[in-house]
Amino acid sequence: MTIRVEAMTGAALEAALDDVARLRIKVFRAWPYLYDGDPAYEREYLQSYRNSARAVVVGAFDGETLVGASTGAPLSDHADDFAAAFEGSGIDLNEVFYCAESVLLPEYRGHGVGHGFFDAREAHARKHGFKKAAFCSVQRPADHPMRPGDYAPLDPFWRKRGYAPLEGAIAHFSWKDVDQPGETSKPLQFWSRDL
Repeated sequence: MTIRVEAMTGAALEAALDDVARLRIKVFRAWPYLYDGDPAYEREYLQSYRNSARAVVVGAFDGETLVGASTGAPLSDHADDFAAAFEGSGIDLNEVFYCAESVLLPEYRGHGVGHGFFDAREAHARKHGFKKAAFCSVQRPADHPMRPGDYAPLDPFWRKRGYAPLEGAIAHFSWKDVDQPGETSKPLQFWSRDL
């Protein structure tokens, strides 16, 4: 299997966002996000990447088809969402590059694309002078009724890449789960590393 991983900015980023939205809706329906997404929400959410001069979308392509994507932007571009999570941490949000979602169709997993996503975003962050990279992961109860029996958390992968949970840095976001009638708030733990 040959998968091409490519960092996109500017017009290429803009052109990829509709496909990124479709991938987010499809991939995030699964555990642990259980996201019941819709195109209208996606357009609004992805606008922040259109608005950020230092944003990046890293695409995974099978031929010309986008089969996976990973996004990133300065954390300060998301300050309204994340400032409270970093309060008291002593970390300057202006020095942190936020590695947002990584979504990859299941049939393309296990071929190194996850490392390619992080490599490209971290290289982009370094190029723009960022000192740290961070992302957040949703926290679900271990006894959640929709948790698959064979679920393997990505914590070992993230630790291998040098990331560790940032003590006390928890964001809260609301979205509609696939089995719920409306949105509910979820905690998301920040992980970070020095670049």
